[in-house]
Amino acid sequence: MLIHIGGDIVVKTKEVITILDINHINRNTKNNYYSQEQMETLNNVDIKSIVITNDKVYFSPISSLTLKKRADNQI
Repeated sequence: MLIHIGGDIVVKTKEVITILDINHINRNTKNNYYSQEQMETLNNVDIKSIVITNDKVYFSPISSLTLKKRADNQI
């Protein structure tokens, strides 16, 4: 199944490792994710969550709670 995580980006639920709320991680962790080569962010959006998959790290404008609900509805 697929989860829409913002913009035109859709990821497979089985590839999602974790979804993090941007407000609940420390600055060092954020900076570590920002420096990843395999990250993708949507331009001109307020980042609310980080979605980590097998291949990439995505910065999403959708809250982690909403993304979790979307993932749960796919099962």
